[in-house]
Amino acid sequence: MMVAASESIIRVLSAGPGVTLQDAGRHGYLRYGVTAAGPMDSLAHATANLAVGNSAGATALEVSVGGIDVTVESGSLGIAIAGGEFALSIDDRPLPSAVVLNLEEGAVLKIRAGRSGSWCYLAVAGRFVVPKVLGSHATHTRTGFGGVEGRGLVAGDRLGIERSGSSKPSIGAIVAPRLDRPLDTIRVVLGPHYFADDQIAAFLAGPWSVSAKRDRMAYFLEGPRLTHARGYNIVSDGIAMGAIQVPGDGHPIVLMADRQSTGGYPKIATIIGPDLGRLAQARPKATFRFEAVSIAQAVAARREEAATMARGIVTEPLVRAHFTSEFLLGLNLIDGVVGLDALG
Repeated sequence: MMVAASESIIRVLSAGPGVTLQDAGRHGYLRYGVTAAGPMDSLAHATANLAVGNSAGATALEVSVGGIDVTVESGSLGIAIAGGEFALSIDDRPLPSAVVLNLEEGAVLKIRAGRSGSWCYLAVAGRFVVPKVLGSHATHTRTGFGGVEGRGLVAGDRLGIERSGSSKPSIGAIVAPRLDRPLDTIRVVLGPHYFADDQIAAFLAGPWSVSAKRDRMAYFLEGPRLTHARGYNIVSDGIAMGAIQVPGDGHPIVLMADRQSTGGYPKIATIIGPDLGRLAQARPKATFRFEAVSIAQAVAARREEAATMARGIVTEPLVRAHFTSEFLLGLNLIDGVVGLDALG
């Protein structure tokens, strides 16, 4: 691969399952049966992108709990990582779980599952040089659309990056209270299909947990067994991300980013947009309940989220409190702040 002077290359050293390129999604094609894909946690995806000066919906690496190790060839690269509380390190020196930094040529960045969360996002200060499919880089592995040959990344993949003018952003920990989203309550709009009052009550009472059976297409829930008033086999209709279907066995299924375009099970509710990432980050066995809200309340929550994002991303210097004593011994510290040269 020939690389222009303005380009870097991210080389994948190892990758667990579920590491893909995702932008805001492939929209406008559901009527043809083409799923949007896009990020599982759009708020974390946007946060990482905005932290390096990209648009909120720019293409970024989505990393699952399987983790990834990468290095940079042909020059340094500004990056940002945000999402769940993953364990991050450069050359085995730990970092905060939400951070902006310069990844220098030859340095090895490792992302591993940490204390909580199921997804994190690695955004670059620039543009991934990969072809678009139907106007999007979003990877949908079931159909082989987008990203790198429509598949998850594997060891040996090399991703060209056209660096932006701000390819060396200021190093800092991302201050993002918006990403601190306790799982205890997930807000939903009830319907559109009919369930008896006692079943709605059972649905809202819970408690629920995410099953180990989950992927980018759907999260299977464990909790009360729900029954149908009018049978579970309906005429197929459109599926939005966050729709909660109740199949014949009575155990709800939440349709996620890689969902099918239509479905034939009754939908008891739909998770509101601002809470989709909250559920996506849940690990198996974590418990929560659903709370019914009106459409007006759902719209207000979406507007509040948009206003928060419009205020931009705040970073703070990497200080002693962010690191272990072992890490600090290897760094140049100035007045309690990690010297920028220490991490590039």
